[in-house]
Amino acid sequence: MTVDEKQIRTLIEQWAVAVHRGDLHGVLTDHADDIVMFDVPPPYEGARGIDAYRDTWPPFFQWQAQGASFEIVSLEVTAGEDVAFAHALLRCGTPRELAEHPENRLRLTLGLRKEQGRWVVAHEHHSFPSVLPPVQ
Repeated sequence: MTVDEKQIRTLIEQWAVAVHRGDLHGVLTDHADDIVMFDVPPPYEGARGIDAYRDTWPPFFQWQAQGASFEIVSLEVTAGEDVAFAHALLRCGTPRELAEHPENRLRLTLGLRKEQGRWVVAHEHHSFPSVLPPVQ
């Protein structure tokens, strides 16, 4: 693993801890001012810019206060000289949701770029698998 990949892995792990704690300042750390995030809930066109990104978190923190988990299960990082991407699977849900669907995972994809010698998240995408009945 390269130094850059280690730095990015640490950045993402610290972000996940901040999310789990409901620490908005920690969640915003190392995110680009022009971040674009596509999330599970609306807005359907995504959150564009750090202010819109910031505004998405309070409702999630309220939901999470019910005892929900937000834990990285797996994380893969690929880094070039000035751009990188990462993808992860997370256990994200209330104890009841996780008991009913223990295999369900939140899918996370991140695009990062190096700005002034440090890595920042420029793109973030969260999704859950759609559980639809089989097509007949």
